[in-house]
Amino acid sequence: MMTGIHNKMCWSRALHAGWLLLLVQFLCLEAVPISMDKTKVLEPEKKTEEAPASVDTGLHYDRYLREVIDFLEKDQHFREKLHNTDMEDIKLGKLAKELDFVSHHVRTKLDELKRQEVNRLRTLIKAKQDLEGGNDIAVDHQALLKQFEYLNHMNPHTFEVDDLDRLIKSATKDLENYDKERHEEFKKYEMTKEHDRQEHLKTLDEDERKKEEEHYEEMKKKHADHPKVNHPGSQNQLKEVWEEGDGLDPEDFDPKTFFNLHDSNGDGFFDEQELEALFTKELEKIYDPTNEEDDMVEMEEERLRMREHVMNEVDSNKDRLVSLEEFLVATKKKEFLEPDSWETLEQNQAYTDEEMKEFEDHLVQQEQDLYQKADDLQKQRDELERQQEQLNAQKVELQQAVEHMEKLKSQKVEPPPEIHGNAVPEMHEVDNQLHHEQGAHQVQEQEPEPQVQQHTPQEHHEHQDPAQQGLPQTHQDLPPGHQDAAHDQPNLP
Repeated sequence: MMTGIHNKMCWSRALHAGWLLLLVQFLCLEAVPISMDKTKVLEPEKKTEEAPASVDTGLHYDRYLREVIDFLEKDQHFREKLHNTDMEDIKLGKLAKELDFVSHHVRTKLDELKRQEVNRLRTLIKAKQDLEGGNDIAVDHQALLKQFEYLNHMNPHTFEVDDLDRLIKSATKDLENYDKERHEEFKKYEMTKEHDRQEHLKTLDEDERKKEEEHYEEMKKKHADHPKVNHPGSQNQLKEVWEEGDGLDPEDFDPKTFFNLHDSNGDGFFDEQELEALFTKELEKIYDPTNEEDDMVEMEEERLRMREHVMNEVDSNKDRLVSLEEFLVATKKKEFLEPDSWETLEQNQAYTDEEMKEFEDHLVQQEQDLYQKADDLQKQRDELERQQEQLNAQKVELQQAVEHMEKLKSQKVEPPPEIHGNAVPEMHEVDNQLHHEQGAHQVQEQEPEPQVQQHTPQEHHEHQDPAQQGLPQTHQDLPPGHQDAAHDQPNLP
């Protein structure tokens, strides 16, 4: 866990103001082992073909930047121009024009890298839109890509001189703002830590809270109880490195020799990471990763504060490098020989009370927003569950209807499974008889029952005889085919 926090706060502490600085920083950096006596250790054989691992700059386009640098370094012509170009010319964009003379293989690879980077940015834009709930809104990628100044979005297919010039200028500007952003991140880290501590105290009863507060104050005092910290970049501080780190006699201290010993890549400059390596001994006086009271995130912030201070004091041309000449000039100043005491982080709180209050208010607002979103999501979930219940009920009804239809089908009279020879006519006759009986039964049910009327003798005599109405009086008088039917009819009174 501590390693993860350490990596988060150490995003490339050595960042340069120009293309040459970037190349030196990313491709030629090796940390100096402070505790070793370099005068007694044989230098290992140098492998010219293998470059040190690139340092993460913390920029969101760090991978693209490093891959472009790596491939440009493979071109012999560009490499030679790089080492022979003045820093000011690099900043003015003159080095970018040398891209026209780079080999076809390298240019082709740079084209591919740019296309991949443009696709990555488009994916990020789409992902951001999805998170904000704008799935139905058309995305103008060209307009949104304008915010990424380190590449020419109007030409997403090939890597041109303008792309290299943009990359140099954007990286320079972004890296110059890195320290400011780092300070803000550390301030937020410290305020969050204090906020969490206060919230924890609210969960305790009075006795437990008192014990927790006493323990907190005890840890603060224990952390502040450390040896005196030398002023970074002062004679006393460098002599301590000379004696304890390099194993040399402090009486023989020589600034030029010291510079050459700790210029790890031998380029004639102290870059930011080489400077930070010089402060390890001072930091070990304050921080111990095995101690509860020591925060390793704060240790890295202290290291960066020291480097930033030395750069401001010694780097006269503000190129984020310390040359041998600048270093020797600084060793003759009064501040180098008689420095003021160095105030560590525990003596300088990272935030003010007003900033803490604003931070707390912001957290409260964030919490309210989260509660509102959670409430909205719960309502959506309830609505979805209600709709699901309706669908389930409809499904049950449909299933019941299907089962009912199947039941009706199974109740119908079906023919035997096998019919042979002369059985067919017989089946037809049976079928016709069934249909005839069913039809007669239905007609009989539909016809109303005859009402039997009772007549008086006078009314009975008034009825005419069948012979008088011209109707047949006997069965024999009926037409053929109707005699049998008449025979079956009962005699009415």
